[in-house]
Amino acid sequence: MSAITEDRRPSTVIASPPKRRRRSDHTYLFMALPAVILFFVFHTYPAIQGIIYSFTNFRGYGDYDFVGLRNYLQVFQDERALAAYRFTFLFAILSTVLVNFIALTIAIGLNSNIRFRNFLRGIYFLPNILSVLIVGFIFNYLFANFMPRIGEALGVAALSRNILGDPQLAWVGIIFVAVWQAAAFNIILYLAGLQTIPYDLYESADIDGAGPWQKFRNITFPMIAPFFTINMVLAMKGFLQVFDQIVALTGGGPGTSTESVSYLIYRGGFDGGQFAYQSANAVLFFIVLVVISVAQTRFLQRREIEA
Repeated sequence: MSAITEDRRPSTVIASPPKRRRRSDHTYLFMALPAVILFFVFHTYPAIQGIIYSFTNFRGYGDYDFVGLRNYLQVFQDERALAAYRFTFLFAILSTVLVNFIALTIAIGLNSNIRFRNFLRGIYFLPNILSVLIVGFIFNYLFANFMPRIGEALGVAALSRNILGDPQLAWVGIIFVAVWQAAAFNIILYLAGLQTIPYDLYESADIDGAGPWQKFRNITFPMIAPFFTINMVLAMKGFLQVFDQIVALTGGGPGTSTESVSYLIYRGGFDGGQFAYQSANAVLFFIVLVVISVAQTRFLQRREIEA
């Protein structure tokens, strides 16, 4: 009887008239169209133009001829380009591991019930709102003037000189600055993940007698696994494109010891008359970034399921 009564009730869902729906679609289309046009004009079109130039001998000015795949083949035989790729990959891998370890450790501390927690969260987030170039120039001054004085006062020979002027140690200064500034953003993401974990799980673990390491391994890390994936992928992608820190700290030197791929593309393309050649290098680097990002995402997502 009740089923029959429910069937006789008028439906509360009223379908929109087709004309009204079309008008609404046009409104949303006009709202989205300017962004699409701007993205195409300032991003997609220059990218397509760069790909076309990569098949020429264009130097950035004057006439040019199509040379096929010659620029792409030369990249694999260029020792300077290969050295830049080696430096970039080592820098990115080491920085990604360090920044995630440091950010997760600090985030766990800031998520606990400590005094001045909100104040400390604000302090740790400050580096993220500072300009990378300004931070780089400040640390350049500190490495050149402040750190050697401390090293001399403490009698530590390794700190008594400007490490940015040493081809063997300049990368250490770049990694220090890059990790210090990048950790702020990763801390925020890890904090967001930690606050999604129900506190009941930790209370149950306490009743079962679980220690801090067991709670981290069996509760905390599995619950924030998606945030770990996001942080690892974003950090790796960002560090592979390192540029501003290089400009502010070493300019690619001493010599070419800290020259990253992005910095080499900029320097050779705009200052060295290698616009077409570095365009080919940029296309190859873009493919490398896509492959690494996709592979990294799939691997870490598989780990999320296993966790």
